[in-house]
Amino acid sequence: MVKLTAQKTSSPEGGKRVVVENVEPEIDCGRFPIKRAVGEKVVVYADVFCDSHDAISARLLYRRDGESGWHHVKMQNVGNDRWKGEFIVEALGKHIYTVEGNVEPFLTLQRDLKRKLDAGHHVEADIQAGIQLMTKTVSECKQREAKNKLEEHLQKIENLNQTDPKKAASAALSLELAELMEAVSKKSLLVTYNKMLEVVVDRGRALFSAWYELFPRSCSITRGEHGTFKDLERMLPELSKMGFDVLYLPPIHPIGETNRRGRNNSPIREDDSPGSPWAIGSKEGGHKSVHPKLGTLEDLERLVGKAKNYNLEIALDLAFQCSPDHPYIKEHPEWFRWLPDGTIHHAENPPKKYEDVVPFNFETENWQALWEELRSIVVFWIRSGVKIFRVDNPHTKPFSLWEWLISEVKRDYPDVIFLSEAFTRPKVMYRLAKLGFTQSYTYFTWRNSKRELTDYLNELTKTEIKEYFRPIFWTNTPDILPEYLQHGGRAAFIIRLVLAATLSSNYGIYGPPYEFCVGESLPGREEYLNSEKYEIRHWDSDSPDGLRPLIARINRIRRENPTLQTTNNLSFYEINNDNILCYGKTSEDRSNTIMVAVSLDPFQSQSGLLKLPLNELGVDPAKPYLMHDLLGDGKYIWQGEANHVELNPHIMPAQIFRVRRMVRRESDFDYFM
Repeated sequence: MVKLTAQKTSSPEGGKRVVVENVEPEIDCGRFPIKRAVGEKVVVYADVFCDSHDAISARLLYRRDGESGWHHVKMQNVGNDRWKGEFIVEALGKHIYTVEGNVEPFLTLQRDLKRKLDAGHHVEADIQAGIQLMTKTVSECKQREAKNKLEEHLQKIENLNQTDPKKAASAALSLELAELMEAVSKKSLLVTYNKMLEVVVDRGRALFSAWYELFPRSCSITRGEHGTFKDLERMLPELSKMGFDVLYLPPIHPIGETNRRGRNNSPIREDDSPGSPWAIGSKEGGHKSVHPKLGTLEDLERLVGKAKNYNLEIALDLAFQCSPDHPYIKEHPEWFRWLPDGTIHHAENPPKKYEDVVPFNFETENWQALWEELRSIVVFWIRSGVKIFRVDNPHTKPFSLWEWLISEVKRDYPDVIFLSEAFTRPKVMYRLAKLGFTQSYTYFTWRNSKRELTDYLNELTKTEIKEYFRPIFWTNTPDILPEYLQHGGRAAFIIRLVLAATLSSNYGIYGPPYEFCVGESLPGREEYLNSEKYEIRHWDSDSPDGLRPLIARINRIRRENPTLQTTNNLSFYEINNDNILCYGKTSEDRSNTIMVAVSLDPFQSQSGLLKLPLNELGVDPAKPYLMHDLLGDGKYIWQGEANHVELNPHIMPAQIFRVRRMVRRESDFDYFM
């Protein structure tokens, strides 16, 4: 027989009868914060209940980190002991939230009093109990205004109770009285959730942005010449006109000579090979230096300032790696791995070897000095005016480094944005986002079919992932030319552009090749032929075949429709054709509704019967409504849920509709809004 022994427990608190649990959002038991941008809402759910049948209340508490007092929001019971509350974050930085629950004797008394009245029972004793409870609360109340109001209610109930108990009972059921008693009663039975949960609040550009990537060395007016920051200044008005707000530059530092790559990543270099910008460092400097052919640090700072005049921000590449010629290698050999033959360990991803790149050894005994130096690189560029960083391959560096570095930087510069360029396994990508990265690259680049897109977007927007992972959809990158773009022609570029710009509120293009629909790849590879990573290119910005007008129109649609400026409000709609994807976004007040229909077939016309959930969109199914195609400017009157859609890729493979409901003025004239 097994002998049972009592387990030692903590001292019970007899009055603590409420349970608060299953709080959402809560990431990994509160280990990581959720993300929001200034002005966004935080909606919190919690299970709050107690033993027996007493009435309870629940409140959501929140404050900015460092504030001494809490803001309180009364939570609403949404059924089955589930409670909901919400608040809006209005400042940058870290915020704290939690939930508390309390047994409410007066609410219990009111509930039981009403039940007895409805059943025709005598209620004199209940009224007297209420008077006693109110009298005690008045004596304890320290808030003069609330105390005066309670005394008025108390006096009224006492007077009525002497002449007409039913009227006294009616007065005791006052909603105002219930709220007063709940607000000022002593919270001796209060229970607070055992965790303080965090929200990291970023600026608006973290939530809504359009990125354009280019190589500044390819910006010269003269073919074959190395471009400069001053050449790039000339392009700012056109980039702004296209509607981009982030201009991302690959590494701008001196490039190493040792093992410099030739065209198409060939190990055999030509005399004029400019090298890969990601092979950082030479005798001319390292991560805190500017490539001399691009200009000077002052030229960069001037570019940053000029860009702001066009509502553009410069984003820099943060690549924590070196060329074999980087000054760090001589100054800090302990930060690198050395092979038994005395040579340095180069970067590799078998079977690929990158002999022009040397990774840091993050297992060095001198890791603290290395970390501090890497942080100082970020701060150096922040002080030069840069507040956005695209971080190269963060998954190849320690998780602990990023958690520390991002926290350190954002403590002093909370408006800095870090974009994680990690094309790797999902759990690794999500971990990096939890650790503090503001935005993240995604698998969108390889999601092409209707099923792939809907499954992936539902994962990003309908699960816990949406609380900490901000996706940015890139159509292409200098490293990746997807097969879809290699073979689909101009229509394929339009399709992927519309998808990226309307599915996600953050998107980006590797600009010139995308503008001009460049689809030439290395045989059998998702890599550009004559890649700009290894040579200077010249782009004809006046080409009549470019997508600039369409890009500008799409970015204008995004700016003019607030519902496209967030990602998690996405819904997919039913259409009886797997080659057409239909989806929409609507604002919370339903004043701004966008519906997008995109053909996934860049070769043939596709059509289908679309069914819209009109009630969800705030449209009266009995009335006609206007569908305004913002891409082609066509206007169509639709009636009912089911309507026909047809898309011709040779004309335009997508439509972006603004849904306008019919309303009636006082003059009885109908119009659409």
